[in-house]
Amino acid sequence: QVQLVESGGGLVQAGGSLTLSCTASGSIFIGAMGWYRQAPGKQRELVATVGRDGTTNYGEPVKGRFFISRDNAKIAVHLQMNTLKPEDTGVYYCHGRHVWTREEYWGQGTQVTVSS
Repeated sequence: QVQLVESGGGLVQAGGSLTLSCTASGSIFIGAMGWYRQAPGKQRELVATVGRDGTTNYGEPVKGRFFISRDNAKIAVHLQMNTLKPEDTGVYYCHGRHVWTREEYWGQGTQVTVSS
């Protein structure tokens, strides 16, 4: 049973920073990991992903402000969020995909609120 456990959400003022972390347990065969977010009334959207080789991909709204990193030994992924804006508010979900089966895994979500 694969579980993704998130931490680090909270309330921050615009212009501030937060770091989200996610650790996987139950399998070492996790390929790409990343973060998605969902704001009230909107669809879930890509924030950032990182492959086992370190290759990164960012959603357009966060490019240049957010940075994703990965610790393969701990099967963990971290998201450094800088210069936060009110429009970054939402529930952030950790995501992982099995290396071979391509099965997807999701964390329970962590709330990020950016006040103006």
